Amino acid sequence: MIRDKMDIEEILLKRLKKRENQGNLRDLYTSQGLVDFVSNDYLGLARSVELQSRINRKTSEGKQFLNGATGSRLLSGNTREAEDLESYLAHVFRAPGALLFNSGYVANLALLSAVPQKNDTIIYDEYIHACIKEGARLSLANRFTFRHNDLNDLESKLTKASGSIFVVVESVYSMDGDFCPLEAILEVSKKYGANVIIDEAHSTGILGERGCGFACSMNLENEIFARVYTFGKAMGVHGACIVGSKSLRDYLINFARPFIYTTALPPHSIVAIRESFGYLIDNMSLQSELEQRITFFKNRIKEELKDNRDVRLIESSSAIQAIIYPGNKRVRQVAKQINEQGFDVRPILSPTVKEGAERLRLCLHTYNTTEQIEGVIKSTVKSLS
Repeated sequence: MIRDKMDIEEILLKRLKKRENQGNLRDLYTSQGLVDFVSNDYLGLARSVELQSRINRKTSEGKQFLNGATGSRLLSGNTREAEDLESYLAHVFRAPGALLFNSGYVANLALLSAVPQKNDTIIYDEYIHACIKEGARLSLANRFTFRHNDLNDLESKLTKASGSIFVVVESVYSMDGDFCPLEAILEVSKKYGANVIIDEAHSTGILGERGCGFACSMNLENEIFARVYTFGKAMGVHGACIVGSKSLRDYLINFARPFIYTTALPPHSIVAIRESFGYLIDNMSLQSELEQRITFFKNRIKEELKDNRDVRLIESSSAIQAIIYPGNKRVRQVAKQINEQGFDVRPILSPTVKEGAERLRLCLHTYNTTEQIEGVIKSTVKSLS
């Protein structure tokens, strides 16, 4: 007997309808003309005309650059420029070696899928990025989560670990904007012989000399097994790198499938990354400018929301500020009202965050003026009331 099969298009539409009924159907849209409080362009480098000029000047002088890499790094895609950039990044991030990847997602996927093996143990913060969870799943290692920034829960999971142990955290968590207690995590991890991996996506460029990130700013880089830096956020361009020992770099070249089997970054991206760091080094005052915006926003939003018991402002000293306002439909409506006032603020819905922890997520930038910050705060408070 032939079993009746539901048409695949019907299956897709049914799943989409279910998500729509749950109030969390995603869609693509643009927001031209709105004041940016949503992008990861914290230092304004993505929109910097000066940086664009530096990149264009570099790609137009001397050597003729190809439009694409033409292949993987192990075939035709390797260049002297890529290797020079890796040496430069290793210097910036104070590491023996660095290896380029096409994005932070790919870098984390490569690292977690290649290094831990079956019967090893990966323990990651419950708020860790999806790409780390995906990489851990591919590794076939045992996997545990620990409660967000909870050292006691981390230690309880470490007591259950076997094989080589990897503890994975983020410097700045993308949904809450808070920092990991890195020094304490390193201390408890060392007690159990665990290797720490840190994703520096939201601290790259923002913290430390030359934009070297959170771990380096605390002089803890030598205690960490691997660090992942991405260039599509504060650095304003694209790509990522993993830094660590020379043996880690060599191992990833040989065993990281997302590195081995993908076309390399194009020459233009190689130049853009190098020039982005050069521009930041020449304009380190951008870091303090961002800090000023963050301090101003925090002081004003706390004052404005102090009597509103329906919302909760997550404590954060980073450029990511979040206001908990539970319910997908509720927070969608509030974001829409703020958009109508001229400010680009997006809702973060479940299942991206836990049900009941839906929120407005505001990202601050060096180019946000005091007037704009005051405006988005007033619009937010009005929409929440």
